[in-house]
Amino acid sequence: MADTKKPATAEKKANRRGAARLAAVQALYQMDIAGAGINDIFAEFESHWLGNEVEGDTYLPAEAAFFRDVVSGVVRDQKKLDPLIDEALSKGWPLKRIEAILRAVLRAGAYELQHRKDVPGRVVVSEYVDVANAFVDREETGMVNAVLDQIGRLFRGDEFGRG
Repeated sequence: MADTKKPATAEKKANRRGAARLAAVQALYQMDIAGAGINDIFAEFESHWLGNEVEGDTYLPAEAAFFRDVVSGVVRDQKKLDPLIDEALSKGWPLKRIEAILRAVLRAGAYELQHRKDVPGRVVVSEYVDVANAFVDREETGMVNAVLDQIGRLFRGDEFGRG
């Protein structure tokens, strides 16, 4: 019976992390569009969004520490992350021309690939493709997959294979 508990615990943690990633992307988007500060974003999301119902949608409980790490890490490292993302994007489509929600997805994914070695790289890519899928169409999720895969190869060549 102990075997049946492990997957449920792992699944619950994965769901909480997935919710944290979705919330982090929404927070980064809001910061980008509205110019909100990080402390205001943390206060708003932690008190009103994470694990609550907002406008008829119930938001899953999120791993708050993971949410904070991704958001604060992207804010801290954005000047380093953006050139990496620009390099991975097709020529002629710099990051500043990409929709704000996709910028948030790419920045969060790139941050996690570089700094969250506790999460397998392919899981990071898959999770952010899923997050992007909540907001954009299939063609754009393909672009998210390609860009994050390229960044994954840069930071985690052993997992992705170089090239």
